[in-house]
Amino acid sequence: MKALTILYDELCPLCVRCRSWMLDQPSYVPLEFLPCGSEKAKERYGAVPWLGAELVVVSDDGDVWVGAAAFLMCLWALTGWRAWSYRLSGPTLAPLAERFFHGISSRRRALGALLGPPACPVGGCRAEHHAAHAAPYR
Repeated sequence: MKALTILYDELCPLCVRCRSWMLDQPSYVPLEFLPCGSEKAKERYGAVPWLGAELVVVSDDGDVWVGAAAFLMCLWALTGWRAWSYRLSGPTLAPLAERFFHGISSRRRALGALLGPPACPVGGCRAEHHAAHAAPYR
């Protein structure tokens, strides 16, 4: 494996923040971040049934990880977090890591509304626009 593509929800402020954080981290492999709602994502990965509903990571070899497994692959790719990816995928912590990811993921819109998106250097980010015009989350 030489590269990973991370398909994230560009309308979710939490997802946009996570992408921004990952971009600031050194990685072992090149990371391509692709908004799941983009035409490029639909052209390349439209057959992936979880596109837009879950975090999806695809290797340049064609392997696909979804949800908690995709989260662990994101950690695996980052220089400072690979050891944690191994710890969290082991038999003792894997159930906890999966529950943690699903808990965050199922509440990502509410968490994103609390945090807001990171500032966009050029303005006009879709997540900022969406968050500013969305109905309050209840």
